[in-house]
Amino acid sequence: MIRVLIADDQAMVRTGFGMIIGAQPDMEVVGEANDGVEAVAMARKLKPDVALLDIRMPKMDGLEALRLLSGPGVTDPVKVVVVTTFDLDEYVHQALRNGAAGFLLKDSGPALLVEAVRAAVSGDALISPSITVRLLEHLSPPAPSNDDGGLSPRELDVVRLAAKGLTNAEIAAQLFISIGTVKTHVGSVMTKLNARNRVEIAAWAWERRLLG
Repeated sequence: MIRVLIADDQAMVRTGFGMIIGAQPDMEVVGEANDGVEAVAMARKLKPDVALLDIRMPKMDGLEALRLLSGPGVTDPVKVVVVTTFDLDEYVHQALRNGAAGFLLKDSGPALLVEAVRAAVSGDALISPSITVRLLEHLSPPAPSNDDGGLSPRELDVVRLAAKGLTNAEIAAQLFISIGTVKTHVGSVMTKLNARNRVEIAAWAWERRLLG
């Protein structure tokens, strides 16, 4: 079973998410928190497979809770999907740098919520490198960077496509290479960039204006 913790200060949101998660045959809700402090404590105690964190919560916001659970230097990070409303897109970049395994809009619907949880468990991002990039486009563009992360030209090609939300099969088709080769490139990219998932690859690509 995929064990899920839900943290949101709105009881109706927690109930709604709980019903969606509980309806999946391979998922269960192991805890509900109504503020950031409680979310961190419960996550450390219950060790869920995935934590769904709202950003705006009392006592401690979701971004700080995320940093404590998944940020740089955390030895046993929790896979966190940040759940928020569209008008908070200025926080997307901070969430990604603090280790978010996905970024979900509250009005995305049940199917995407379930997909986000499954993607986080598998070590991938939500379908959402594309969602993430769309949100990042609302921020001021970063200064151009000549940093290529030590990636080869082919690896950079893979990064551009992965950051736009393409699957391994779609990347393979576009670049006329095998799916196995794509997986090898993605693995190499994650190692070189010290990225934990495709969301972090998307953030790195956006910072360097590779998505134009």
